[in-house]
Amino acid sequence: MRITEIFFSIQGESTHAGEPCVFVRLTGCSLRCVYCDTKYSYAGGREMSLEEVLGIVADYPATLVEVTGGEPLEQEEVYPLMASLLGRGYTVMLETGGHHSVTRVPKPVIKIIDIKCPDSHEGHTVCWENLDLAEPHDEFKFVISSRADYEWSKTIYLEKLRGKPHPVLFSPAHHDLPAANLARWILDDGLPVRLQLQIHKYIWGADIRGV
Repeated sequence: MRITEIFFSIQGESTHAGEPCVFVRLTGCSLRCVYCDTKYSYAGGREMSLEEVLGIVADYPATLVEVTGGEPLEQEEVYPLMASLLGRGYTVMLETGGHHSVTRVPKPVIKIIDIKCPDSHEGHTVCWENLDLAEPHDEFKFVISSRADYEWSKTIYLEKLRGKPHPVLFSPAHHDLPAANLARWILDDGLPVRLQLQIHKYIWGADIRGV
C-alpha cells in the first residue's frame, strides 16, 4: 500500500479527541475539497507492505489507531490493514471523505464519515447510503465553512440523522469560519450536535505535519 506518513500524536477530532493515537495516513484522494489541510497526501508517499506498517504501529505505546488519508478507501489494501489491526487488539478508527460506500469496512471499526457541505465544492460526491450502513458507534462529520453550510447541515441533520444513535460533529473549517460563530448558531437553534474543534491545530499550529 502507498503510505504518506505514520506518526504518534493526540487524536484531535471525533469523540475520541484528546486520546493518544497512532495515525496511518494513506496516499491519494480523488476529492479536492477547498479547505483540505492534507494536500500533501494527494500523491507521493512510499510503498509499504502490510507487515511493515504493522511493525511501525507496534513500536508506539497506543491502543488506538486511526487509518486516514487522503482517502484510505481508495486503496484496496486498506481492508486487510484494518482487519489486521483489529486482530491485534487495537481500537481502529477510519477517517473517510464519505464518497465511497463503507459496506466492506469491518463492523468493529469506528468510522468517521464526512458529509461534504456545498462550500467544499465536493457536496455532489456524498454516498448517501452510508447513513444507513453506519454502525451505532460510527460518527458523522460536517466541515462547515459558512452560514449557508451551517443551514444546509442543519437541514440534513433534522431530515436524515435526527433520532439515529450516531454522534454528529459540526466542525468549523479552520481558516474560514470562527468557532465562536458556529457555537452561537448551534446554541441559538438548540441543535443537539457536537461542536468539534481540531485540537491538534490549537496545540501545535494549523500547518504542522505529523501531529
